[in-house]
Amino acid sequence: MDEEKRQEYIEKLVDNLPMLRKKLGLTQQGLANIIGVSSYTILAIEKKQRKMTWSTFLSVLIVCLTKEDVRQILTALNIYTDELIEFIEGKR
Repeated sequence: MDEEKRQEYIEKLVDNLPMLRKKLGLTQQGLANIIGVSSYTILAIEKKQRKMTWSTFLSVLIVCLTKEDVRQILTALNIYTDELIEFIEGKR
């Protein structure tokens, strides 16, 4: 997957992160604890003061996929796509 496509996925997730986090029932601190970053990192990403890395994107994605309704939102937002699934599964 090229860098441009990765950035596209990251931007979509960042744009929707507060809503997704709330659907998961997580505070910024709670999400930060789960994925192993500081709560300031999540705050800065949500305020678009810091860019989300690909590894952080994947970590947040895994957390989001634990709830079916959030997975459906990711699919509707065109974040969790067949292309991304194939990439994660190593088929691309």
